[in-house]
Amino acid sequence: MADRSYLAWPFFDASHRALAKRLDAFGRETLEPRAVDHGDPDSLTKEFAQALAVAGFLDLAVPAEKHDVRSLCVAREHLSYRSGLADFAFAMQGLGTGPILLFGSDAQKAAYLPAVRTGKSLAAFALSEPEGGSDVSALRLQAMRSGNGFVLDGRKTWISNGGIAGHYVVFARTGEAPGAKGLSAFVVDANQQGLAIEARIETIAPHPLATLRFDKAFVPADAMLGQPGDGFKIAMATLDIFRSTVAAAALGFARRALDEALTYTRAREAFGSKLADFQLTQAALADMATEIDAAALLVYRAAWTKDVQGVRVTREASMAKLYATEMAQRAADRAVQLHGGQGVVAGNVVERLYREVRALRIYEGTSEIQKLVIAGQTLAAFAAEAGP
Repeated sequence: MADRSYLAWPFFDASHRALAKRLDAFGRETLEPRAVDHGDPDSLTKEFAQALAVAGFLDLAVPAEKHDVRSLCVAREHLSYRSGLADFAFAMQGLGTGPILLFGSDAQKAAYLPAVRTGKSLAAFALSEPEGGSDVSALRLQAMRSGNGFVLDGRKTWISNGGIAGHYVVFARTGEAPGAKGLSAFVVDANQQGLAIEARIETIAPHPLATLRFDKAFVPADAMLGQPGDGFKIAMATLDIFRSTVAAAALGFARRALDEALTYTRAREAFGSKLADFQLTQAALADMATEIDAAALLVYRAAWTKDVQGVRVTREASMAKLYATEMAQRAADRAVQLHGGQGVVAGNVVERLYREVRALRIYEGTSEIQKLVIAGQTLAAFAAEAGP
């Protein structure tokens, strides 16, 4: 990573700068040799999770007490710079355990967190459904009371680590109230009777994804996280932590795109000059560098606010995710364009980046949803100050 000047910003302390150095060495030595597309993303995801655990980085994703969001962001930025799948492995260990850490009982934490922290088991977060993704209130998977537990019926889709996870945090409708207020969260073991992998999903950047089917799957009452009806609160509290980290992953992809563009244009000659000497090339590089710094400021403002002030960062995290993911797509596109024909050759780093970054504008809240969140938060803040 060529530009490290941002680590001197006041958002960070010495521990974050030391973490960045460790991650950089880990990326160069462990991830870079395996960063090419892999024919078996399931196996590679498991390998990356174990390597991250051995190096101690999963302690950040699955901490003993609480997340340090700046550390999560530094980690995802450095991991995505080297390998989108390594970043995925790290992020899912956090997202799939976040609800347990935040709302689980001591017994639930003891049952699930150590195995994930040590890379022995993979975690998954099962929120989206065929009829309900961005609209959480439209979720249909039912959790009906039955004896001393609940029976789950329905489907989940776009589930990361689907098919290889050891457990799923599943959000289902228990019906305490209409819409989002009638949801609850459960921890469901992958070997639960009645739970099946209906289909695996292939995407432009290979990742373990699946559709899950629940067919009268009985889970005991102590599988519920928090209280009945807490599901939406649990999901939003988890995303309030991890949404900023999606923006950090986008930042890592964008930094790699810029570095690849700088390396190529300084070496490639056309019409008797280096590409980097042409003003149009310099304009593209300037746009990339400026937008990367702007995104970094948004990402680490959100992370610092969450860590230091300890308040909800719904608006700040949504701004960071919206801007950073859209920016990263532009950066990858510019890098491909500057590489010319080489940019679309399979296996080229910028070709891989172009595919890997695309999903970030969709998952954990699409760009369109982020705009609605930002507008809603802005209007509410203005109304509170201005009055009716």
